[in-house]
Amino acid sequence: MAITPKLDLVVLDCPDALELGRFYGALLGYELEEGADRAWVNLVPPGGGVSKDNPDGRATLAFQRIDDYVAPTWPGGAHPQQFHLDLSVPAIDAAEPRILELGGRVHEHQPSEEGSFRVYLDPAGHPFCLVQG
Repeated sequence: MAITPKLDLVVLDCPDALELGRFYGALLGYELEEGADRAWVNLVPPGGGVSKDNPDGRATLAFQRIDDYVAPTWPGGAHPQQFHLDLSVPAIDAAEPRILELGGRVHEHQPSEEGSFRVYLDPAGHPFCLVQG
């Protein structure tokens, strides 16, 4: 019988794992796992992450400090984006103030002509999108 993997952990490089973990924890309502520090942070999603005791858990978001971290550039540039997170919200305009309050910012480049998504940068410079869902 073939085994189908389950997405367990998504890790983002950054200059300060604790700072970025706090940003996404507050934004998503995830808890910082005990032992979080500037080098490594796991965020525990509501209902818990994937584990032997919780095989139907949700994917965990984690952050690791990289000493020579360079923020990705988008769209294009010397350090191109490798991937980004899309976060679904009922209304982009209603969700945006929380992102700005937490230290995120609106990206200058907005490719959506119909307004179905908006691009932001987190405090470490990673692009992410709010998608109206």
